[in-house]
Formats: sequence, C-alpha cells, structure tokens
Amino acid sequence: MKNFALIGASGYVAPRHMKAIKDTGNQLIAALDPFDSVGIIDSHFPQADFFTEFERFDRHIDKLRRKGRAVDYVSVCSPNYLHDAHIRFGLRNSADVICEKPIVLNPWNLDALQTVEKETGQKAYNILQLRLHDSVRELKAKVEAGPQDKIYDIDLTYLTSRGHWYYTSWKGAKHKSGGIASNIGVHFYDMLIWIFGAVRKNVVHIHNHDRAAGYLELERARVRWFLSINYEVIPQHIKDTGARTFRALTIEDKEFEFSGGFFDLHTKSYQAVLDGHGFGLEEARPAIQTVHDIRNAAPIGLKGDYHPMAKLPMSKHPFKLG
Repeated sequence: MKNFALIGASGYVAPRHMKAIKDTGNQLIAALDPFDSVGIIDSHFPQADFFTEFERFDRHIDKLRRKGRAVDYVSVCSPNYLHDAHIRFGLRNSADVICEKPIVLNPWNLDALQTVEKETGQKAYNILQLRLHDSVRELKAKVEAGPQDKIYDIDLTYLTSRGHWYYTSWKGAKHKSGGIASNIGVHFYDMLIWIFGAVRKNVVHIHNHDRAAGYLELERARVRWFLSINYEVIPQHIKDTGARTFRALTIEDKEFEFSGGFFDLHTKSYQAVLDGHGFGLEEARPAIQTVHDIRNAAPIGLKGDYHPMAKLPMSKHPFKLG
C-alpha cells in the first residue's frame, strides 16, 4: 500500500484522483487546497489530514517522512499554471508525481522538470487517459495495421458548456489556464498525435473567449478541430437530452464512437503508473508543444480548410455586456 498526498482537493477533477487512489488499494494521508469545500474526502479517505495553507502542508509532509511514514506519490490537481511548482515540490520530497493534464503550460517547463527528475531520482507522470480508452486503442491498432501511406481526413468537435463563473475563475485567464485549447483540448491533441503521428502544420483560425478552432496536419491525418465552452453551439438534439457536453470525432466522414468508457480511466492511469507503465514528461511533450503553439499563434480567421462550426455566432463575453 502506497501513501499519497493530494494538491488541489476541492477542484472538479480531484474526486477522480481520490477514487483512483482508493480503487488501486492505496491511501491518501494528506491533502491541500486553499478552499475548504472538500467534504468529498469523506467518501474516500475521512482520516486524511487536510490543510488550507501550503506552508503547514509542507511541514506535515516533512514530519511524516521523519516519522517513517513518507509520501510515495503526490497527486497534482491544482490550477494549470501551478502544476510546474507542485510537481517540483513532490519530486524534491522524494515522491513520484501524478499530474492532471496539461502537465505544464510550456515546453521549456518540461526541460526544467526533467532536470529535477535527474537530481532527485523521482519521476513525474501525466494523466493522458484517452490513450487507455478501449475504443481509442482499437483505433490506433487499426490505423497501424492499415495502409501506411493513407492520410485520414478528420473533424474533431468538443463542446463543454461553461457559465459566467468560468471567466472569473483561473480557467478564464489565459496566463493561468493556457486558454481553451490547453484547458479542454490538450488530451484530444495528445490522442490524435499518438495515433496519427507528429504535427507537420498547425493553423489557428479562431481563438477567443468562448472557442478555439484550427487545422492540424499530422503525418497521417488532416484534422479540422473546434473547441467551445458556448452552450449555444451544442446541437439541438443533444440539448434536448439535457446534456451540456458534446464530443464527436469523424474519420473519413464516419463517426468514431468513444462517448462511453470514461468512467474508470483515471483508475487505469494510476494502475499503469503503479505498474511502471505511466506516461512520463517526454510523452507529454508533443501535445504541450502543440497547445503552446496554438496559444501563441495569430488567428487567420475563417480562411482555408476550417471546421464548419467555427462560423457559428459567438457568445457575448459576460464582462463586456452592453
């Protein structure tokens, strides 16, 4: 049984990490978050010590180590711009780290973390859960078994509506979240690059407060992509079901179905790390480089081969009404 500490216990994704720790037969012994709405811990590890101040959390982790109850893994679920610092904390406390996506915002952050890995002998792992999805793995196998000169035409659509709160939170600040492409799209880019090869061309058509859209040319695919947090762009038949999220991937005009099978992917990710097969810093690099390039690209507008949903009306920014 391994000892885990968790940074970012009140966030949206934290319960998946708690469940993964429990489902893999391990224990959470300490958690940190500046916000104390963390009753979810009671469903998994009611005996875990909880801190709202980093300094006291740091001191507690050190005390545990000195008492022979050292933390083996630090799970990082904090805001994206803090991942780099919190990974360093874990590595320097002689723990391996499991970090939510995106692992960092910039490719040079990976270089610095690799230096810390060498200094400490510890490892940092990224949650790249789509690589463990059964349908995605089957697709990769099918592409690898198919004609090697085949170039696939793909449309990627991911719509996950957010309310006005999003713009007030750290997620609405590009320098903290990395923008929409980093915050909600990085794992899809990782999936596509993993299956269809390295990025050859990266064009951004639109990148604003409620959406990002562009074109990726991979070694074996041409990808038009569209990401949005605007509820109004969700297809009506999806709205009619009460859903506020829509994901679609069409390959050669055929829909690739992977809407299910997400329930236990964090648990599978944790088990892979524990078994010595986790996704390390270098494996995260292609997607991190891609979203960094998207974030810093000058959008060209609706020119060339753009995703058809990119021309749908934008939402008004809640802080720019009237």
